[in-house]
Amino acid sequence: MRIIAATKNAGKIKEIESIFEGLGIKAVSQQEEGLDVDIEETGDSFEKNALIKARAVALLTDDIVMADDSGLCIDALDGRPGIYSARYAGENASDRTKIQKILTEMEPFKNRSAKFVTAVAVILPDGRELVTTGEVKGEILREPAGENGFGYDPIFYCDELKKTFAQATDEEKNSVSHRGRALRAMYKKLEPILKED
Repeated sequence: MRIIAATKNAGKIKEIESIFEGLGIKAVSQQEEGLDVDIEETGDSFEKNALIKARAVALLTDDIVMADDSGLCIDALDGRPGIYSARYAGENASDRTKIQKILTEMEPFKNRSAKFVTAVAVILPDGRELVTTGEVKGEILREPAGENGFGYDPIFYCDELKKTFAQATDEEKNSVSHRGRALRAMYKKLEPILKED
């Protein structure tokens, strides 16, 4: 069985596959399927944006479709960058540029608390829609640390791991990550449904 993942991120595909292995599901990116669709994320929440992405791809395939929307929510910045995390520093900004923008905005603040949030949406071939969320708490460091991961990982110090996501191994990050939690919650929702079929 396959899930078409509405993402261009190879790291996400790997994470989906490792978590959904027990369901015998192979994750395939929309690119691999040649489903090139330009999706405008117009929702005002992670859940709405995940559903917008999943619905757009579901129109083009009879497979199960999964999409997610994730972001970094910083208390001192009133929850920013939030749903704008990917394009907060401009449309095609590098990870380094994104990180620098956050560090600059965070300079005056003592409160560094933040969380990563993910919403995962799945649309089944019969049109049923499932949504789960996951989050992980931490704080924003004053400078990047670590070489792994992507996005804001080098400045996000995870309370549970006692290190940044960029200092963690894939296994460590997956065990506590917001996306990992949302995907595991989705696994629990999907398992009984797929067993019916």
